Amino acid sequence: MNRRVALFFIAVLCSQTLAGCTGGAFDSVVEPRAIMSAFPTSIQEGEMVTFDARQSDAIEGVITEYAWDFGDGTETISIGGFISHQFNEYGIYNVRLTVTNDQGGTDSSTVMINVNGAPRLNLTVPTDVRSGDIVMIDASDTSDPEGGDLIFSWDLNHLEDSDNDGDSRNDVDSMSDIVYIPTNSSGTILGSLSVEDVEGASVSEQFTIDVQSRMYKVVWVENTLEWEFDAYLAEGETWDTNMTPGDGARIIAYDAILELDQEPLLPPDNFTLSVNVVNDGHTRSAQTSPGNFTQNESTKAELNASDLNSAGADDTYEADSAEQLIQGLLNQAGDRFGQGEWIWTVVARDADPDSLIPGVPDPDTGNDWVLTIVITVLTPVLTEIAYE
Repeated sequence: MNRRVALFFIAVLCSQTLAGCTGGAFDSVVEPRAIMSAFPTSIQEGEMVTFDARQSDAIEGVITEYAWDFGDGTETISIGGFISHQFNEYGIYNVRLTVTNDQGGTDSSTVMINVNGAPRLNLTVPTDVRSGDIVMIDASDTSDPEGGDLIFSWDLNHLEDSDNDGDSRNDVDSMSDIVYIPTNSSGTILGSLSVEDVEGASVSEQFTIDVQSRMYKVVWVENTLEWEFDAYLAEGETWDTNMTPGDGARIIAYDAILELDQEPLLPPDNFTLSVNVVNDGHTRSAQTSPGNFTQNESTKAELNASDLNSAGADDTYEADSAEQLIQGLLNQAGDRFGQGEWIWTVVARDADPDSLIPGVPDPDTGNDWVLTIVITVLTPVLTEIAYE
């Protein structure tokens, strides 16, 4: 064998020896051990979970990379084994950690995270509410993502502390999914609804209801109220009656006539007619006067007054109710005359003629009479109209 051939075999032998030695070294890479813990593993939607992989072991060398796959589409790499992640959607997530050491070895660990979904609150509040309406607020379309039962807690008025605990915003006025609120006046109703599922997840929403007043067209209609009374009064006797003609109306005028039966003997009887409008201190009296005897005119007394209140103006008004508006119109300052009690009185002062002979019966002991009262009033007639 010549020198050149010998050198070639030596080179091949050395090459094979080195290759064997090199392959053995790289085939013996040591894998790390991934260890991961999570807290908490059951959360509510939107909460954070802390992951701790600091107990992971490189076995040989050091861990150079922590690769996190949170199962919700989010992946990240860190050089430390401690990290937190927020889960914004409900569901069950398989979180995977992969650790790599400085030799290129890898190992993985997984943990399950259960994210409970908060209720999906669906609240319907009416926008056009008038005083006197019964308001329906509907939360019946509220649902739980997992299909569980829901607990409804309504505080229907943040201005009222119905449970007297010092906090007007935590009352539980109803626990149904639909509530009804009566309205008696215009203004703002401020309240809230809280909904909780069986896992403790809750959601709240505040609501505001603007209660508008109603609109009425008012027309004043003139009416006359009439009464007629008749009786017999002996001399010295008194008759009276009470009435409230101003109920639901504005008093404008009154006219009262007391007429005595015509008697053949003169002089005529003397009666007195009086009226007392108690709340207004209005007192009037009139004595009977004889009519023309030859023309067969009766003896009578008359009381009258006019322009007691101003005439009402036809107009359009806003009010919480028709009753409230009527009361306001009838009790306007300067136009309240006659709203209370009226007392009418008839007194038989003298029944003439008297007997001039002792022991002879009195020829005139009293008289029959008729009292006619006519009171003119204006009554407001209301018609509700819609807002433009």
